[in-house]
Amino acid sequence: MRTIAIEEHFTTPMYRANVPANEFRNFYLTSRSGQLGHDIVAQLADLGAERIARMDAAGVDVQVLSFGSPGPQAFAPDLAVPMARDANDLAFEAVKAHPQRFAAFAALPTSAPEAAAEELERCVAKLGFKGAMIHGHTRGEFLDDRKYWVIFERAQALEVPIYLHPTLPHPDVVRAYFGGYEELARAGWGFMIDTSCHFLRIMFSGLFDAYPKLQIILGHLGEALPFAMHRLHDHTYRAAGRRGLKKTPLEYLRDNLLVTTSGNWYEPAFLCTLLALGADRILFAVDWPYEPNRTGVEFLKRLALSDADREKIAHANAERVLRL
Repeated sequence: MRTIAIEEHFTTPMYRANVPANEFRNFYLTSRSGQLGHDIVAQLADLGAERIARMDAAGVDVQVLSFGSPGPQAFAPDLAVPMARDANDLAFEAVKAHPQRFAAFAALPTSAPEAAAEELERCVAKLGFKGAMIHGHTRGEFLDDRKYWVIFERAQALEVPIYLHPTLPHPDVVRAYFGGYEELARAGWGFMIDTSCHFLRIMFSGLFDAYPKLQIILGHLGEALPFAMHRLHDHTYRAAGRRGLKKTPLEYLRDNLLVTTSGNWYEPAFLCTLLALGADRILFAVDWPYEPNRTGVEFLKRLALSDADREKIAHANAERVLRL
């Protein structure tokens, strides 16, 4: 069975020089590396033989590479623009060297929206990238702000998806909810809350009415939205109509949302996602190197699925959505 993993991260020397360390980040990277049995920072830096060997050992045929969080979203244009271009050029060289093993999502300097749209165009039209990954809010601003819509307009025109990936929640949220409990602010809980709320802001802003063919991808089995979508709909569909939205919340979730399996290896959660969205809306991802390739592949193999649905999730949906 061919396996395509679509949330697989890397970093660059420019990233490592500019993303500040802190006590908890250092603790997380060290402790998580010990838990997984590989050095996360070292693996993020590798786009060659060792990465491919680890893919081979687990049975991952293709990785869609994406620049690591917080990506350019953490920076003003003077650094975000060159950082994004540098990351994209590095990813392009990796894909060119190993075209059967790698594809890529573009990093975008969202603090300069017009430049971000142009970089998306360059990456897709000239470099053959398959879409873009945006890491949450841009220095506290969310993508429902209309100044960012030029990026979505370009994505729809290019017929590529936007992967909305977590980052540390908005600073006000961190202070209010996670002050003194930073371990909860990241992958264990805060990432999910911030990303699902961000998606809902985008949905209720009318973005999908303006760009109805746009597809947004969320990782980690949809950042809890499949679990909550019916209750959300029941309590907000009249408010959505009052806003002038053309569809109901459930319709947008079923028409404009794709989800991946990245880093959520819990079969009851997967079953909920499958029943809520259907196999055509789920794509395989690992979240390398924050998650083990082997764990992701073995999870996919043991799910109680038909062979047809397993093939869709493993590779066919990615081939269709990303035109691989």
